[in-house]
Amino acid sequence: MKQKSLEFSVGIFVLLGLAAVAYMTVQLGSGELLGRDTYLVEARFANAGGMNKGSSVLLAGVPVGRVESVRMDPSDYCAIATLRLLKEVRLPTDTMASIKTSGLIGDKYIALAPGADETEIEEGFRLTLTESAVDLESLIGKMAFGKVEEAQPTETSTEPAP
Repeated sequence: MKQKSLEFSVGIFVLLGLAAVAYMTVQLGSGELLGRDTYLVEARFANAGGMNKGSSVLLAGVPVGRVESVRMDPSDYCAIATLRLLKEVRLPTDTMASIKTSGLIGDKYIALAPGADETEIEEGFRLTLTESAVDLESLIGKMAFGKVEEAQPTETSTEPAP
């Protein structure tokens, strides 16, 4: 009888351990550990260049959020990326968002470069000072034919998202 009781206790312990591992996997995969406070911000890009949901958002090389979604704005055919940022990360309204690639053909991520404005972005703010992803194919094509130009950041306005 003692042997069965011991086996039952070990079985319960193993199941609890598996449940804890599954919970931590889901929490880490979504980028939210132990329910940290976040807020949503949008960034408008001329070209999202393969940016996907779940991509990292970095500030000074430190992960500060995730890409919640990427959609097209039907009014001007631009890409709108919704970013979920940590609440303690307070950014000025003239922050620049750039789509970067980790490695030569690696994953895409968004790098944030804060500006010097006194006012901070609020929930739902749309960043419009952005730099789209570099299209590697067209860059190689331009290099082959000698027509390489530096990418310039695009700016329209800094206004709250509708």
